[in-house]
Amino acid sequence: MRPRIVATRRIAEDAMALLREAGDVWVPEPDRPLPTDELHTAVKGADAVVSTLHDTMDAAFADAAGPQLKVVSTVAVGYDNIDVAALHARDVVVTNTPGVLTDATADLTFGLLLSVTRRLGEGERLLRAREPWRFDLGFLLGTGLQGKTLGIVGLGQIGTAVARRARAFGMRIVYTGRRRAETSVERELDARYVPLDELLRSSDVVSLHCPLTPQTRHLIDAGALAAMKPTAFLINTTRGPVVDEAALARALGSGVIAGAGLDVFEREPEVHPALLELDNVALAPHLGSATTETRAAMAVLAARNAVAVLRGEEPPTPVRS
Repeated sequence: MRPRIVATRRIAEDAMALLREAGDVWVPEPDRPLPTDELHTAVKGADAVVSTLHDTMDAAFADAAGPQLKVVSTVAVGYDNIDVAALHARDVVVTNTPGVLTDATADLTFGLLLSVTRRLGEGERLLRAREPWRFDLGFLLGTGLQGKTLGIVGLGQIGTAVARRARAFGMRIVYTGRRRAETSVERELDARYVPLDELLRSSDVVSLHCPLTPQTRHLIDAGALAAMKPTAFLINTTRGPVVDEAALARALGSGVIAGAGLDVFEREPEVHPALLELDNVALAPHLGSATTETRAAMAVLAARNAVAVLRGEEPPTPVRS
């Protein structure tokens, strides 16, 4: 019998073609996020599940699928929505899609950084509202980046790509994380490893690129925000719950920090209402990997991972325990 493959959302056609060659593929019609009860019903009897970052994959999910489940392949780098230990305990392989979205996410990070520091969103909203304006030497003054310090929390692939872009803008780099980067990377970026508290105190821009774990949930809370410069900016393109969104809204509204750029949110798709009322925050609806090329590459890698496991082969990008 051909393997049963469940794709929880429709993905790029090249990836769907790979899956169809390997088994019988089911996708929701119409394409939509599946609530938990529908997800559990859909995966019953599945040999492989190709999922997205908003699908919860835990022990209950694995039990609903059944003992024949071999692989969960997520079309994402982060896998905080997956209980890896629970799936591994049931001999289910877990895979993700690192690497292929690095440049797209780094570009979006820098787009948010420029948008908030140069007040591009404010300017566009003014024009679209047809407010009167004229050129003036003091009109909508922003903040330049040359000679400023970028603090990167998590100097992995995406953090490193952001740092390279920042160096091209003349910024200095400090970073922190669970471990130091390789010496060659530090040398290339002229990057200095510092503790988090020093990074927060010294950085003009803090950019978050750490995974969401129990240790990083609300890593940026009211205390961390208070430690930052009042002229500093926070950029988050990793996972929303790394930031205490309510605390950030208060900090932005009261001038504790100068501004923020956010592509991810604590309770997606909800956004804290106070953030929507503030001019000093640039907002994007989780667009970090949202280029045609990147999303296609992510989907194809996820499909290759699933197909490899179904064939008894080592997948290209497994998640280790």
